[in-house]
Amino acid sequence: MTTTTTTTPNAVLRVAPATPAEAAAHFRASLVFHADVSDVAAALAADADPGFVVLDSRSTESWDQGHIPGSIHLPTALIPEQAEQLLDRSVPVVTYCWGPGCNGATRAALALAELGYQVKEMLGGFEYWAREGFEYETWQGRERREADPLTAPRAGADDCGC
Repeated sequence: MTTTTTTTPNAVLRVAPATPAEAAAHFRASLVFHADVSDVAAALAADADPGFVVLDSRSTESWDQGHIPGSIHLPTALIPEQAEQLLDRSVPVVTYCWGPGCNGATRAALALAELGYQVKEMLGGFEYWAREGFEYETWQGRERREADPLTAPRAGADDCGC
């Protein structure tokens, strides 16, 4: 006697994965819109012009608590009236806000794109900038936290191997 069991796929496979071609197109498109903290930090640390500017879209109080050195401060609400005075349309802009739980950088990127700027969003925001141990500026001067071993490469490693 044979028993036939109907199984329901688990939650991961309930919706089948995309074809490899669809997946490649999706992930390629994602990289068009996003940059990660480590890549932004490496580009800014290199001796050459990184080819982009970094824009902090948070409030002045947040900016004062800490921001990426050399970044431009332009809160999202002020982008329509001030972007033209602060940014060059020929230079791509990388936006950031607090962190992955905040969509402020996404809203800033949208506002800039609607004004004709090339733009990417920095995944992880200021939270991961600080957690990965990169230097930042506050109203009191420059600071750096010890890197969180769960978010940053081990000490002495050049990158995370991604």
